[in-house]
Amino acid sequence: MLKSLHIENVAVVKCADIEFGSGFNVLTGETGAGKSVIIDSISMLTGARVSREIIRAGETFAFAEAVFDGLSEQLCARLSELGIECEDGEAIISSRLTSDGKTSARINGRSVTKTVLREISGALISIHGQNDSGMLLDKSSYFDMVDAYGNLLSLREEYYCIYAELVECRDKLGKIDLDAQEKARRRDMLEYQVGDIDSKKLKMGEEEALESERLRLANLEKINKHINFAYRVLRGGERGGDVAYMLTRAAESLSKLSDVLPEAAELSERLTSISYEASDIADEVKNLSDDDSGDVDARLDKIESRLEVIASLKKRYGKDIAAILEFRDKAAAELDDIELSDERADEYRQKITELEAKATEKARLLTQKRVSAAKDVSDKIMKVLSYLDMPKVKLEVCVMPSKELMASGKDVIEVLVATNPGEPMMPVSEIASGGEMSRIMLAIKSVINEKDGIGCAIYDEIDTGISGKTSRKIGVKLHEIARNGQILCVTHSAQIATIADRHYLISKREIEGRAHTGIKLLSFEERVEEAARILGGINITEAQRQAAKDMLADAESGSAKKYID
Repeated sequence: MLKSLHIENVAVVKCADIEFGSGFNVLTGETGAGKSVIIDSISMLTGARVSREIIRAGETFAFAEAVFDGLSEQLCARLSELGIECEDGEAIISSRLTSDGKTSARINGRSVTKTVLREISGALISIHGQNDSGMLLDKSSYFDMVDAYGNLLSLREEYYCIYAELVECRDKLGKIDLDAQEKARRRDMLEYQVGDIDSKKLKMGEEEALESERLRLANLEKINKHINFAYRVLRGGERGGDVAYMLTRAAESLSKLSDVLPEAAELSERLTSISYEASDIADEVKNLSDDDSGDVDARLDKIESRLEVIASLKKRYGKDIAAILEFRDKAAAELDDIELSDERADEYRQKITELEAKATEKARLLTQKRVSAAKDVSDKIMKVLSYLDMPKVKLEVCVMPSKELMASGKDVIEVLVATNPGEPMMPVSEIASGGEMSRIMLAIKSVINEKDGIGCAIYDEIDTGISGKTSRKIGVKLHEIARNGQILCVTHSAQIATIADRHYLISKREIEGRAHTGIKLLSFEERVEEAARILGGINITEAQRQAAKDMLADAESGSAKKYID
């Protein structure tokens, strides 16, 4: 359940805190007051793409944070797997969007990726907007609806893994089964490429070593000059004038004072150690010099020639030696496939036969369970539709066989509807009006929500295009769904608002020349005024107030249940 929401710098909201309760919560307000800000803020917490235009003018970031409680044991266990501690079944999710478009998210204080944020928030919140009816136009979403209801998502994933391997094997077989002429052309090109690369005998790290040697040879005179000087200073000076000799002499002199100055002995030992280190450094410096008396120009020419060979290969096969050798290995593997095409083809055909059998069996089981789930979900959706003033509507989620295996199985799923008696069943996308779409979507969402156990379901103006008695029934249905969870509903309908357990007013006012949006939990009297405002026009009449009181009393007494009982 969404326990509380904190918002900073989101559109017209400078700073706001909302405490939500269980059951049915509604949010109302005049057009432009900022109702969409609540939805946008919660969307940030789900990892949805949010435009940086929502950042309040003059601010550098937008921030939203929500506290959820009552987390399931499974979700707490999943958080633990991710290294996120979850105490008392509570999670604090926050999201920040900066003016440069960067986002960051945390769960219980720990930074998480957008993928993890979507996974966890997806188990806590579901948001259904007024445009959700677009789902009914996307037939691929029907699979998600049926599979989610029937708890078939894991089975579908098992099927898809087999199907993906099957597709890969078919692709490989297709490449092998090229016609003879194309196969010969491809073989010639691959043989040339592999031979071209092999003939150059490339080695990993070779280019870097050559470039380093080229730099060294180009500066050889400078290197030898300074190395020789450093060596003479350290140990090669005439008449003992080098550092190592002087250090040794100094150490010997100090050691002769150890009987009168005890601390001189320690200093002598330190100087002796330094003299050894200087000698070692001198040896290493000497080894840095190039004693090769060969032709440096010839050596440089040889290096340049080799680098030109490597550069030529890079133009044709890859950005560096590693990429060139990777290209070579792939070409050689493809050449092997062609050379052993008949043998490989037989292997792939056998593998394809095995995978087709496995996929077909898994798809058969998936179809069997989908048919059962589709019948169940159809019956429940029909029952909800009858609550929503669509008792004559016939709706059926049909699972029909497809001719071949597909990514989702071996089925075609269609939602068929007849909105009037005697009419044939037709795809819902072809015959349903806007208001009918809204009610059908509400029916679907209510059935799915009851099944998936999402703690907080949010409906954004689900009543668009619907009014009067039907709106009241939508409110009753939402209230009924909220018995087993939490519903947040943004609405312009007094019929829906007056049946909620809690009513929040979103209002906008001007402070020091800037628009500020505030959110307030309404008392009974304030609910009467807000419901009357929604019902009325510019001036609220006593009749409208009385109508609002009657609707609230109707909801309080429970008599509104007559619509569904």
